[in-house]
Amino acid sequence: MRVMTSPASVRGVLRHDEPMARHSSWRVGGPARDFFSPADIADLADYLRSRDPAEPLLWVGLGSNLLVRDGGWPGAVIATHKVLGGLERRGPGLVFAGAGLACAKLARQCVRWGLGPAEFFAGIPGTVGGALAMNAGAFGGETWEHVERVQVIDRHGEIRERQRAEYQVGYREVIAPAEEWFLSAELAFEANPAARQEDIRELLARRKASQPIGQPSCGSVFRNPEGDHAARLIEACGLKGHRIGGAVVSEKHANFIITDRSATAADVEALIAHLIRVVSEQQGVELQTEVRIVGESA
Repeated sequence: MRVMTSPASVRGVLRHDEPMARHSSWRVGGPARDFFSPADIADLADYLRSRDPAEPLLWVGLGSNLLVRDGGWPGAVIATHKVLGGLERRGPGLVFAGAGLACAKLARQCVRWGLGPAEFFAGIPGTVGGALAMNAGAFGGETWEHVERVQVIDRHGEIRERQRAEYQVGYREVIAPAEEWFLSAELAFEANPAARQEDIRELLARRKASQPIGQPSCGSVFRNPEGDHAARLIEACGLKGHRIGGAVVSEKHANFIITDRSATAADVEALIAHLIRVVSEQQGVELQTEVRIVGESA
């Protein structure tokens, strides 16, 4: 990795050959050709305008729900969590949240404001931007149940506001009207004076008891099939603890893959493919991934 000379108009930090293992919750992944951490939104817009319109772009928050292959990312990675972290209350039940804000921080502050239901955001191991991109959910709640409007930016640095109705939203899926990336959202909640930080602690304790928290993982690897659970299907195939290289199916929760220091992205991807094949053969169900797999093979 080396720090590059940024275009004259860009004020953020631009690195070349940045290992994506440093920015992935699995702690694997090859280098990004360029890795940019903008100073602010105006800086981000300037950077986008300076790039080739055909260049592949990858936006990264906390690096959960992402697998970058060992050959790395051939274009630019834009890191949002250090700059798009705004959070403020804009009305009795309206909250502004930047795309780089950790979902857990959003949950805790909404409880302090007496707004809800927002506690479920504490169970999403990523940022608001990632939650918006995939309609992330936890503990029975989903992100887009609360979205009123969003602010987005395109690859030409143009910023616009879009309404909730402009998006097609489903289970772990959001179809946008154009190639754009989320900068922020206005989220609607209801007054909930009974909300307590203790409620969040109880939810997180449940999560810790049932998931391999503290070990490198991406969160849930697969979507739950309708009327069933991916973890149940994987466990029914006797695949808990199954290992390929440095990647292993968690003994605690079968929809989690954890990695050790020897793991490569290829190990993780091979294990994902193995789980899909065995569950299809034995259970007749085609598992669909939640995790986004990008980049080039080594």
